[in-house]
Amino acid sequence: MNSIIRIPDDILIRTENTVVTGNDSDIKVRFDFLGGCMNAFISAEKSEPTIVRLRWNFQTKEPVRVLGDKWERAYGNLSWTGIDPEKFMPWYFMLNNEKSTIGYGVMVQPNSFVSFEYDAGGISAFLDVRSGGKGVRLNGRELLAATFVCKLYTGISPFEATKDFCRVMSPNPILPKEPVYGSNNWYYAYGNSSREELLNDARFMASVSKNNENRPYMVIDDGWSLNTCSGPWLPNEKYGDMGEIAEEFKKIGVKPGIWIRLLHDDKLEEEHPEWRIKRDDELGCLDPTNPNVQNYLRETLRRIKGWGYELLKHDYSTYDIFGEWGCFLNGSIIKDERCRFFDDTKTNAEIVLDFYKLIRAETGNMIIIGCNTVSHLCAGLVEVNRIGDDTSGASWSRTRALGINSLAFRLPQNRSFYMVDADCVGILGNHIPWEKNKLFLELLAKSGTPLFISCDPKSATTEIKADLEKAFKIAQKQENTAEPIDWLYNKNPAYWRIDGTDTYYDWFYGSYPAFLKNDLPSIGLFGEKY
Repeated sequence: MNSIIRIPDDILIRTENTVVTGNDSDIKVRFDFLGGCMNAFISAEKSEPTIVRLRWNFQTKEPVRVLGDKWERAYGNLSWTGIDPEKFMPWYFMLNNEKSTIGYGVMVQPNSFVSFEYDAGGISAFLDVRSGGKGVRLNGRELLAATFVCKLYTGISPFEATKDFCRVMSPNPILPKEPVYGSNNWYYAYGNSSREELLNDARFMASVSKNNENRPYMVIDDGWSLNTCSGPWLPNEKYGDMGEIAEEFKKIGVKPGIWIRLLHDDKLEEEHPEWRIKRDDELGCLDPTNPNVQNYLRETLRRIKGWGYELLKHDYSTYDIFGEWGCFLNGSIIKDERCRFFDDTKTNAEIVLDFYKLIRAETGNMIIIGCNTVSHLCAGLVEVNRIGDDTSGASWSRTRALGINSLAFRLPQNRSFYMVDADCVGILGNHIPWEKNKLFLELLAKSGTPLFISCDPKSATTEIKADLEKAFKIAQKQENTAEPIDWLYNKNPAYWRIDGTDTYYDWFYGSYPAFLKNDLPSIGLFGEKY
């Protein structure tokens, strides 16, 4: 086993204007070892470090397969591959040589954005300690940048090895007291809904889970606020009193949940441009390090909790903080080097962590679903996390490319990082053949993960209702175990071992792949609503 729990063979330190090796500047890199882990510390008096590269040298002379993770959601782009030196792998990666599997990574909630690069000559780890697009001002502070872990597995499958390694990296997840499942109105309404339609959605959800002791959630998605996909986070005239809607949900027999984009408020950004993140794009979202913004966030979260909602799904924060989607980021978490935060004494990772901790503190016992959240940073701070980009109520190609891929390759994180949410089964008219959507529904129900649907009640035939009832009867408990058997060579695994029984899912027969714009399903499909 080639371990990284040892002093690196080479250390390279980048600052705003220089590149130095070892400890040749006032920036110091220190390591300590405890319990099989290696803590990496970085300190600086006057210099402002940006990235520290650690390098461990060893040669790989045998065929291997490599699996890496992503910064936030997956975008249909997770897979085992050969050695690819240009592929930067955030947080951790697994290495398999058919005889054994090795995990290399960092513990969750590090104070830097850590990515790995693996080549035939060794492993490099990049500790991104920037604040915005510039070096962080540590002012003599010693930063625990990351805690490295490494573990060798023999005699078990790569899936079981990855599952165990996720527990190593995240020993203290917060999990729901009761399994989370239910409905979200986005993938058929796409923001065009109303109070009456939501109540009808809730009644439908209650009807297809009528005999379940564990009641489902009805999550109100975008479209309820004064501005589309933006604050102020107050209800528009189509929705009215949001507290009354929450109470109606409870009377109907569903738990109330709500979606929000906390760092974007058109009115506030116009009134207080000094509260915005300083960068050159037109978005200029709210700066989570600004005390005024933090007070606004607390006030908003307390209002929503006061309305009686039991689940909060917060979205867009990675995009709003860093100005880009994860699918366009390789080694670097941020492209805009001119980006500035109010507090430039904290690293980007610390800024994100503080934002998540603020939400956790204000929501109390509410269930939190993270969406477009940084996977390794939200672990231990959210009960549920969206692990892939949007599925679709209109395109089976998109659902297949994104939902199945993210479920298969991030399923090892389930119950270790959080409960993994592979997104909704979208049911909208006859856009997607039910025989295909039904396969996705069944796999989600039996995967031991949260199951959400997004169903236009008018589209629910007698057959669909019966299948939903059956799926929710399983999903209310989430006791099943599932493993993708062919994931070493198939990005959309078709063979699954569910509770010890092998099952084949034909994702393609009768519904072949569509052209994906720029080969990236995350951007959208030609002429299709998603």
